[in-house]
Amino acid sequence: MGHREDLLEGAKRCLLEKGFVRTTARDIVKESGTNLASIGYHYGSKDALLVQAYVSLIEGMSGGYGPGWGVSDTSRTAAGSLERFQEVWTNIIRSVPESRAIWLLSFELILQGERVPEVRKLLAAAQEEGRSGIVPLFTDIPEAEVDKETVDTEGRLYQTVLQGLMVQWLFDPDTATDAAQLTEGLRRVMAAAGSTGRSHQGS
Repeated sequence: MGHREDLLEGAKRCLLEKGFVRTTARDIVKESGTNLASIGYHYGSKDALLVQAYVSLIEGMSGGYGPGWGVSDTSRTAAGSLERFQEVWTNIIRSVPESRAIWLLSFELILQGERVPEVRKLLAAAQEEGRSGIVPLFTDIPEAEVDKETVDTEGRLYQTVLQGLMVQWLFDPDTATDAAQLTEGLRRVMAAAGSTGRSHQGS
């Protein structure tokens, strides 16, 4: 590998071990076997390198929003159904132990975004990509074919639920919401909304 790739791999290891705040440029240089000047040459700044390393970690987590997070090839749940909804969240929750370090890092980076504009800008772009990437897990529509309106509605909903669930599972797994509870909650909300809609039509 060249210095650029060495830096990226070294930064990823540093992030997982020390987090964003505690990782220094010298840590990355030591871990990657490169030099301080190469960070500026290849990435512009330590922060930019760390954000790129974070994005690379996310993309590598079960292939991003890949099969490990969605449904298996043998799944019989219908796209868009409550059964699919529960299956996807079951798989996502099951992945928490192996992805715990990355999720902790994600929340640390969100907090740092207020103080480092460059980080905030890059994270905002990553958020947008995440919204479009999660929709196919529930709909089976290829990401390239998901329209902007769907991304800005369904994608935002799924992403918001995902982030809330991760906070719960990282904070206290014993009391965190599971997929069955989440699905039953949605079912009741849908039933209540349908009942309200019918009563309004009859009045």
